[in-house]
Parts: sequence; structure tokens; C-alpha cells
Amino acid sequence: MPANKNAVTRYYILDRLLGNRYHNYSSKDLCQLVNEELKELRGKEEMERKVEAVSLRTIQDDLHYLEFGPFLADIEHYQIDVPSQKNPYKTVKKTCHRYADPSYSIFKKEMTEDEKYLLAEALSLLGQFDGLPNLEGLEALRKNLNVKTDRQIISFTKNPLENSTLLGELFTAISQQQVVELHYHRFDTPDEERTVTLHPYLLKEYNRRWYLIAAAEESGKLLNFALDRIDKVVPLPSHEYVPYDGELNERFEDIVGVTLNEDKELQTIVFWVSDRSKDYVATKPIHESQRNIRGEQEKELREHYPMLCEGRFFSIDCIENYELTRELTSFGKDLIVLSPQNIVEQVQQRIIEMQNEYAAVFKKDKS
Repeated sequence: MPANKNAVTRYYILDRLLGNRYHNYSSKDLCQLVNEELKELRGKEEMERKVEAVSLRTIQDDLHYLEFGPFLADIEHYQIDVPSQKNPYKTVKKTCHRYADPSYSIFKKEMTEDEKYLLAEALSLLGQFDGLPNLEGLEALRKNLNVKTDRQIISFTKNPLENSTLLGELFTAISQQQVVELHYHRFDTPDEERTVTLHPYLLKEYNRRWYLIAAAEESGKLLNFALDRIDKVVPLPSHEYVPYDGELNERFEDIVGVTLNEDKELQTIVFWVSDRSKDYVATKPIHESQRNIRGEQEKELREHYPMLCEGRFFSIDCIENYELTRELTSFGKDLIVLSPQNIVEQVQQRIIEMQNEYAAVFKKDKS
């Protein structure tokens, strides 16, 4: 064992460097960094008298001791290609060292610095949602991690709720498998409060709005409620909670949005998108099943619709619902649905209704 008063300090520095996954350190690199940190730690002592630097041989002995001594650290010795100092057009092999497990530490740290930082960020994200259980405890834990977050790195667009604790209350009800009595109102009858007893299963975000997916206790039918329609949530601990049978998220794989029409079948929807919007639709698909139509099928479509000589054809496999029609209509003249006929008619009907509304409004203004 390398015996001198700096040994433990060197092990502490090496332990941190060997767990770093953002740099490749050779023995020489480790020697230089250890000496730099020791110099900072010595401070005044370094200035008053010349202190001998740690040699490369000492660092090599330290690595050997960490690996084969009482610690039995699993250290990887690997090679990377780096530019040659003599000839920058050539590369040479550089032997580097690191822990095989980046979370390992001879000092038995509970978390690496990266883990502490990620946990602090996760807790900060959770802190954006008012009403989560033990929110104060989460914030205290974040502060105890002593990780500085001087600037926001991740930003979410939030739809403010009048009752800011709803998300947390429903999160608790779902996680604790608790039946609830929901007090809510419809947008068209805001002054009429309604109640329903629900078995809550999932909180789902869509188009900047949060929804509760739950089963009605009386009928067992799956329903969705926008959180900004909910006035109050009352836990019902005396009611027996019935878990959802299956994987609920799979139910949403075949739809756009949150409205589940259990009596509808999966359909392949073909549509054309103009040159102006085709790249937007390609990079931000309307549905996960979206495919770009090419080859013989594209040729047939262009022959059948000669006016659509530019742009691009796409297809999606979806179950029809309100959100699908709204999404397809939202592109205006830059998106034309070609099949199936029932979806074409729904989009056409929505456009006609919009035209009628505009005509009625501006006719009144002129009169």
C-alpha cells in the first residue's frame, strides 16, 4: 500500500474520477488531475514551501491497490484512438481507466453526482404538480441533495387549473386504488353540478389538457373527464375498488386523443398533405401508426387524383372519434382525406358547419 499522508485524499479524488463517464482518463490524466486538486487543497502550505508532486508511479500504484487491495474495485482498462502529438493525421492508442459500474464507490456513496442531479431534477418536475402527497417532503429531499439548479432545463406548457390540487388528489386515488365521488360540470351547462362514482385508473395528458380515465361504478363503462371540468373529488374508502382488467394504455394505441368509442372498428385512413405542410406532418405524426405512402400505391393515388400532383400521401390506422376529425380538419386546405368514405364525410360536414357559422356571423355584421 502506498503509505503517506495524502493516500486517503488521493483515493477520494481517484474514486470520483473513475466514476466519471464523460471523460476518458489515462494514468497521466489522473496524475495531473490529482495533483491539481491536491494543490488547491494544500493552499497556503503549497505557497510557503515546495511540496513534492505526486508521481505517475504513485498513481499507478494507487490504481493497483484499489483494484487488488481490500477494495477489490472492478476497474476497466480500455483503449481509445486519439490524435498523435507528432502527427495529427495519425492516431495512437490511449489506455484509460474507469469503474466498470459508474455508481460504484469505495466510500459507499449512496448515489453518484449524476444520480443526485437527476433525482433533484425529477423532484423539481414533480414539484410542478400541486397536491401530490408529501410534496413538502419531496422539496426537503431535493434541498438536502445539495444540487444547485441555477436555471430551468426542462419546461412544460401547463394548462392552469382553478383547483390546482386536483392532479395530486387523483394521483393519490389511483395509486392507492381508491373509489371516488366526482363532482363536475359540463362546458355547455357550467352552473349545473353533476356527480358520479368512479374507479379511477389513469391520468392522461392530451393537447395541453389533463384527463382522468375511470370506470363508472354503476355501469363499468370507461369514461374520461377533463380536469378543468372537475369541481371536487371525494374519496369513498368504504367502496371496494375494482382494478382495470388488462393494460389500459393499450386501449389508447388505436385512437387520437382520449375518447374511446368501443363500438367502432379500426380503419385505415388515407390522406394527402400539401408541400407546405408535408414535412410538419412527417416529423410530427397525427398518429403513431402513420406511414408515408410510396411506390405503386402512390402511383395509383396520383393517377386517381390528378389534381394532387405535388405534396405527399400518408396513411394511419385509427378508430374514429371526435379528436381524429378535429385533428384532420385543423390543417385546412393543406390536408385532404381520401378514404374511407365515412371519415371523408365527417371532415366535409365539419367544414360545411364552419362555413355556415362564418356566413351567419358576417351576414349579421353586414346587416
